[in-house]
Amino acid sequence: EKNIMSNLLSIKQRTALKKSAQDWLTEVWMIFSSLMKIMIPALIIVRCIEMLGWIHALGEMIQPMMILVGLPGETGLVWMAAMMGNIYTGMAVFYQLGMAEQLTIAQVSVISSMMLIAHSLPIEVAIARAIGISLWFTLLLRIGGAFVFGFICYKTYSNLELLQVPAPQLWQPETADTSWAHWFLTQGQTIVMAFAIIAALTLFLRILRVLGVERLIHFLLAPVLRLLGIARVASNIIIVGLTLGLSFGGGLLISEARRGHITGKDIFLSMAFLGLCHSLIEDTLLMLLLGADLGTIVFARMAFSLLAILALSRLLDWLPADKQSWFYRQSSP
Repeated sequence: EKNIMSNLLSIKQRTALKKSAQDWLTEVWMIFSSLMKIMIPALIIVRCIEMLGWIHALGEMIQPMMILVGLPGETGLVWMAAMMGNIYTGMAVFYQLGMAEQLTIAQVSVISSMMLIAHSLPIEVAIARAIGISLWFTLLLRIGGAFVFGFICYKTYSNLELLQVPAPQLWQPETADTSWAHWFLTQGQTIVMAFAIIAALTLFLRILRVLGVERLIHFLLAPVLRLLGIARVASNIIIVGLTLGLSFGGGLLISEARRGHITGKDIFLSMAFLGLCHSLIEDTLLMLLLGADLGTIVFARMAFSLLAILALSRLLDWLPADKQSWFYRQSSP
């Protein structure tokens, strides 16, 4: 009888494990396919914009904005390259223009902060739209937030005469390959990496859920989320965005939003916060290579993001319910 019971338990365990694996793979594919529907068209559009030379033209148009934050007008091309492409593109242009030899730590911190807040906009704005966030609001938040934070940093450092020494040159990129073959190879690597990260992330979250750690994370984040007016159920979205960023974590964010158990307001405030402050590990390390100040690009940016979303949350509480649709809509499951 013991052998029979043991065999039955073993069969049940194998069946449960197989079902869990199938559920996990299904979830991974759904998240990945949702992300690719957004990412691939956006990547093609950005490539066409690059080939047409529009990034350079747009960079010249925003030169006056860069002067207002204490930067040379040429840095407009750096910021535009990051906004239309990604941070790596912005870094490449930064070195191509010889910015590393011209700027102080304060100036590098300003342009780095602006790139950290507003970059990869074609992809990340499309992700926000898929979740239900207004297009115009996302652009205003990302670009406007980057400019306001850059202006605050510029005025603070110039008035207090902080970080006014030349920025250290910690890294020099290789000559960029602009061929189509290299572009296809790079994008292929990005897509494979996105799949691997989504698979690892979803598996990790499932393990945390089984171990009960997920509840602990929700408990620890609860005071901050309560201050911002965001429900605890949005904790996973916050964690994913802060660590992986919106591009790689975007598929998971869309999946969470479409399940319908998180309200439109919570999704909106979570995405607004992550729009200003995300990918704290990889992106921060990249900006440190440019010579940016750690306190500026991490702690000051996070404080700015928290204050901005706190104000936005209070604004939503003040607005009538029918006016809140200006900013977001509730995603359908």
